[in-house]
Amino acid sequence: GDPDVSLAPSLPLQEDFVYHWKAITHYYIETSDDKAPVTDTNIPSHLEQMLDILTQEEGERDSGETGPCMEYLLHHKILETLYTLGKADCPPGMKQQVLTFYTKLLAHIRQPLLPHINVHRPVQKLVRLCGDVLAAPTENEEIQFLCIVCAKLKQDPYLVNFFLENKSKRPETKSPERTERVKAPDTGQSPAEEQAGCPKEPQATAAASTSSPTSNNNNSNNYNLVTSLPQPHKEIVVKACEGLMLLVSLPEPSAAKCLTENTELCELLTDRLVSFYKALPQSMDPLDIETVESVNWGLDVYNLKEDAAIFTGKRPLISFLSWLDYCDQLIKEAHKSAATVMAKAVRERFFVSVMEPQLMQTSEVGILTSTALLNRIIRQVTSEALMQEMVYFLLGEEREPETPATVAQNPLRHRLIEHCDHLSDEISIMTLRLFEQLIQKPNQHILHSLVLRSLEERNYLENKPQEEREPLENGQPHDAVDLEEDPLFVDDLSPDSRLSGSDWLGSSPRQSPDHTKSDGKTEVHKIVNSFLCLVPDEAKSSYQVEGTGYDTYLRDAHRQFRDFCGVCQRWDWRGHPKPFEKCNLDAPFFEGHFLKVLFDRMGRILDQPYDVNLQVTAVLSKLCLLPHPHLHEYQLDPYISLAPGCRSLFSVIVRVVGDLMLRIHHIPDFTPKLLLVRKRLLGLEPEGITIDHMTLLEGVIVLEEFCKELAAIAFVKYHAAAASSSP
Repeated sequence: GDPDVSLAPSLPLQEDFVYHWKAITHYYIETSDDKAPVTDTNIPSHLEQMLDILTQEEGERDSGETGPCMEYLLHHKILETLYTLGKADCPPGMKQQVLTFYTKLLAHIRQPLLPHINVHRPVQKLVRLCGDVLAAPTENEEIQFLCIVCAKLKQDPYLVNFFLENKSKRPETKSPERTERVKAPDTGQSPAEEQAGCPKEPQATAAASTSSPTSNNNNSNNYNLVTSLPQPHKEIVVKACEGLMLLVSLPEPSAAKCLTENTELCELLTDRLVSFYKALPQSMDPLDIETVESVNWGLDVYNLKEDAAIFTGKRPLISFLSWLDYCDQLIKEAHKSAATVMAKAVRERFFVSVMEPQLMQTSEVGILTSTALLNRIIRQVTSEALMQEMVYFLLGEEREPETPATVAQNPLRHRLIEHCDHLSDEISIMTLRLFEQLIQKPNQHILHSLVLRSLEERNYLENKPQEEREPLENGQPHDAVDLEEDPLFVDDLSPDSRLSGSDWLGSSPRQSPDHTKSDGKTEVHKIVNSFLCLVPDEAKSSYQVEGTGYDTYLRDAHRQFRDFCGVCQRWDWRGHPKPFEKCNLDAPFFEGHFLKVLFDRMGRILDQPYDVNLQVTAVLSKLCLLPHPHLHEYQLDPYISLAPGCRSLFSVIVRVVGDLMLRIHHIPDFTPKLLLVRKRLLGLEPEGITIDHMTLLEGVIVLEEFCKELAAIAFVKYHAAAASSSP
C-alpha cells in the first residue's frame, strides 16, 4: 500500500487541533470584556474538541507512539499556558475548565504523560493551587483532578519522586509568582531524569526552590500533594482525595517513611476530623445520628442537594462521618507503620482531646448527643489499627482482673459503664446500645476488658469437689419442648453446616449419672427447660398468641452464634474451661463493673421501662452467644454451684421470679391483663384504656421472651458442640 496513507488522516487532525488552540488564544487577544463567564464563550467547546482530537489520535496509532497533536501540546507548553489562565480564573470559571481538561487528559490518554517535564511541572503547580480556597466552587473538580494524579502515581510509583519536595526550601511567604519564577537548575540530565532527581538530590526536583544552605538535607522530604500549600492555607488539598489513600499504600519505602515521619499528614487528618466534629450542633436527635444514610467518603458527599438537609446538622454530620470513613479507609490501606502512627494521632488529637470531655460532661443533652455520635463512630470504624486505639481509649489497656477497688481507675470506662444505669432512660438505652455494638466488633480486648478477665480463674464456682448434678425431678416438666424433633433444627444444623471452632464447649455436655446418653441430649433438654420453666405458668402469655414461639429465637441464635464463631475463631480462646486444679478458686470473685451494672438492671426488670428492658436483655443475650467456655458456664449453665455471695445471670433471674410470685397475688385479673398488654405490644389490640401495673406487666413479657431466647441460645450452642465433637 501507499506509505503515505497512514499519515494522511493525521494532518487534518493536527490542523484542527492547532485551529482550536489558536481560537482560545485569540479570545484573550481580542476580547475586552473579561467579566463574562467562560460558559458564555466558545472556550469550553474548543477545549473539548482538543481532548477529542488527542484521544482519537492516540487511538489511531501504535501504543506508546506520540502523535503530532500531542507533540504540539508538549512542545508549545499548552498545559503551562492553561495553568496560568486557570490560576487567574480568567474569564470567570476558567479554573474549573482547566482542572477538567487536565483530569480528562490524564484519564483518557493511555501513554504515560507525567514523565514529560511540560506535563508534570504544570500538573504540580495545579496540585498546589487546589485547596487554596476552602469549599471552593471548584471543589469537585479539584478532588477529581487530585484523584487522577494519584491514580497515575499508583500505576508508576517511581513517579512519586517528582512530587517529593524539600520542605526546608519552601519560601516562608507566599509569593504569587514563585512557582513561575523558580527554575530547576540545569543538571545536564535529560528532562525526565532531571525532574525525578531522586530524593537523594532534592535540589534537582521540580519543586526545588531557592539555593538555601540546607539544599542537600534529604531528611525533610515532603509530599506537596499532602501539604500542597504554604502555611496560611494549610487547610488542605486532601479534600477527600483518594490519592492520599493510594499514596499511603505505595510500595516505595521512601514514600512510606516520608509520609509517617515528615508530612503533616496526621495533623491534617485529625485537625479536619476535629473541625468537622466541632461544627456539629451541641444537641442532635440520637435517631437522626443513627439513621443518617451510611456514608462513604467520596465525591457524591460534596454535591448534596440543599434540600437534603432534613434535620439540623445533617450536612455537617455527613461531612464528619464521611471524613471519619476516609481516615478509617486510609489507615486500613496504609503501610502498617503508617497506619499505627495515624491511628495513634486520631486517638490523641480527636478521641482524647475532643470526645472525652464531651462524654464526661454533666449536661444530659450533651451526654446523649456525644454517646450517640460515639456509637455511630464505633459502628463505622473497621480498620484494625484505628479500632485498637479506639478500644484502648474507651476501655483502657489493663489486662488483670478488676476488683471493686479498681473499677474507677479508668475514668472514661467507669463513666460509660455507669451511664448504662443512668437516671435518664434515654442515656441508659443509648449507652447500652453502644456496648452492644462494641461487643460485636472483631477485637479481642473488648471482651477481655469488659467480661472475660473477671472469669479467668472460674472463682465464681464453689470451692469444693464438683458433685455430679442432680437430674431434674421426675423427668421433664409439662411444657418441655422436644427441640430435637424441630424440623428447622434437624435440617439447619446438618453436619455440613457445622460451626467451625465450636469445640470450646468440651467434647460433649456433662451427663448426670443416670443418663448416660452419649450425645448429651438429656443434658441439653434439662438446661433448655430450666430456662423455659423459670417463669411460672400464670405469668406466661406467649402460648396464647400466634407466632410468638421459638422458631425465630432458634433461627436468630443459630445465625448470630455462627457470626460470633467467625469473629472469635482467630483468638486464642481455649477449647475447654481451665482445669479446676489450675484455677485460683480462693481469689474473691468480682463479676466486674460491666456485668455488675447489667445484673443490677436485670434485677429491676419488673420496675423499669420496657425499652430499657429490651436493651438490657439484648446486651446480655449477645454476651451469652459468645463461644468462650467460662462465659458459657457462668451465664448459661443453671447447674453450677456458685461460690458464696456470687450471682450469675440465672441466679439473678431466679430472684426476679421469686419477687414476681409475691407480686402476682396482689394484682387482680393478672393473666388476662398480661395477655392484653402483649397483644397491644404486638399491635394486635388498639391502645385503649390505661392498664394499671403497666411497667410490671411489660417487664414480665420481656422476662418470658428473654428466657425463651436464653433457652434457644443454650440449645444452639450445645448442639454445635455435640456436632463438632462427634466423629
